[in-house]
Formats: sequence, structure tokens, C-alpha cells
Amino acid sequence: MCTGKCARCVGLTLIPLSLLCILANALLLVPGGKTTWTDGHLSLQVWLMAGFIGGGLMVLCPGIAAVRAGGKGCCGAGCCGNRCRMLRSVFSSAFGTLGAIYCLSVSGVGLRTGPKCLINGQWDYHFKDVPGSYLRNRTLWDACEEPPRVVYWNVTLFSLLVFVSCLELVLCGVQLVNASLGVFCGDCRKKEGAAC
Repeated sequence: MCTGKCARCVGLTLIPLSLLCILANALLLVPGGKTTWTDGHLSLQVWLMAGFIGGGLMVLCPGIAAVRAGGKGCCGAGCCGNRCRMLRSVFSSAFGTLGAIYCLSVSGVGLRTGPKCLINGQWDYHFKDVPGSYLRNRTLWDACEEPPRVVYWNVTLFSLLVFVSCLELVLCGVQLVNASLGVFCGDCRKKEGAAC
């Protein structure tokens, strides 16, 4: 597959993934669909906005850059062979890789630590020091009195963020290599006998 088609394909995949991260982070801010818990009762990992900033905006930029790199070059069908846009896509993909790593690490910690919730009149990270993993013991999940069903909410959304950020990391890495090849070889769609 030539570098231009690959860039376009990767970009068109990264854009919806980044929007999915933004949506998941927005839902983490409203456990159970209610805004009553946002006043100091959400976990630090939710407030770090890893899905919005890291997996969202920082990956949206390379997604758009990759789609643009897959289009016609700045000089048309000849001359630079789309190398200018491919070079921009290299830097954008490196930026997106950092964003995906940020989203993955914060979401992983959020999943491991568990939500901040009310148990016996005390707001705290009650699952942080549970022997073993609270993820395997679903009977503990109903111990949180408020927000209702917050453990299900957090586990689902943080798991989604971990999965999507892993995909984004792979795709940004693929585009980083692809765009680097595009800088050196040009876009093979421009010429029939291109070496790429």
C-alpha cells in the first residue's frame, strides 16, 4: 500500500477514535448522567482529562494531518510528491503518540485505583488498598453508596479509554513510520513507477 493511501486510512481511523475518547471523558465527569457529584467527589484521574486532552485533542491533530497527508501534495501531482505534508504528519504522529501514552497511563491508574465514592459516610478511594484487585470482586462494587453504580461507570469508561488509547498508540506508530517513508520516497500514487 502506498504512503498516501495508508496515511488517509490511518487518519480516518484516528479521528473517530479521538472523538470517542473525548465522549468517554465527558461521561466520566457525570457519573450516572448527573452533575451533582462534580463538586469535589470525582477521582483525580477523571480531572486529569486524559481522554479529552491526551486521547482526544492530541490524537485528533495527527488524524487530521494524516488525512491531509493522504491528499494531493502542495505542488500538485509532480514536484515534492507530498513530502511537505508527510513531514508535518511525522511531527503530528509523534505528538499523538505522546497523547495516547498519557491517556493510557492515566486511564490505567484510574482503573487500578478505582473511583472516589462514599462508604460509611466517608468520601475516599476505598478500593485503592483492597487486597487483590477490586475488579475481580464485583460484590465490593455495590458498597459505594454515592454516586450510585459509580464503580460500573468508571470501570466501563476507563476500560474503553485504555482499549482506545492502545489502538491510537499503534496507529500513531504506524503513521509515524509511514509518514517517514513518505518524506523520503514521496507519495507513490503520483507516479506509476515509484519506489515506495
